[in-house]
Amino acid sequence: MSFGAAAARSGPRDDSACPCGSGASFGGCCGPLLRGAAAPTAERLMRSRYTAFAVGDAAYLSATWHPRTRPDDLELDPALTWTGLEIVATEAGGADEASGVVEFRAHWREGGTRGRLHERSRFARVRGRWHYLDGETS
Repeated sequence: MSFGAAAARSGPRDDSACPCGSGASFGGCCGPLLRGAAAPTAERLMRSRYTAFAVGDAAYLSATWHPRTRPDDLELDPALTWTGLEIVATEAGGADEASGVVEFRAHWREGGTRGRLHERSRFARVRGRWHYLDGETS
């Protein structure tokens, strides 16, 4: 399975803006999650997974994918650059819930071509940690 991502690089500095577009610094938003902290909500996991795509962190994407639906192999496309994330809606997925849905639009660029991925993603909590289960694109 192949997904686009910026070429693997060391990632943003903790004091730089988080790629997920939350308005917080990377060190105060997705940075701790990519380093192993648990996401408190399904939306925070969604944002951190977008950031992982943006910085080329396939290991984090695999670790946060539900074991039942995770692909055997995850290839990131270094030619694709993720350029922005919009959270459209959330359903459940709170700190004390077992499942949730996050609808989002993720914008990308490859060479001179631009596009977007619109998905309703389902998340489930496994042993106290949120995982991406699957999604429907439109």
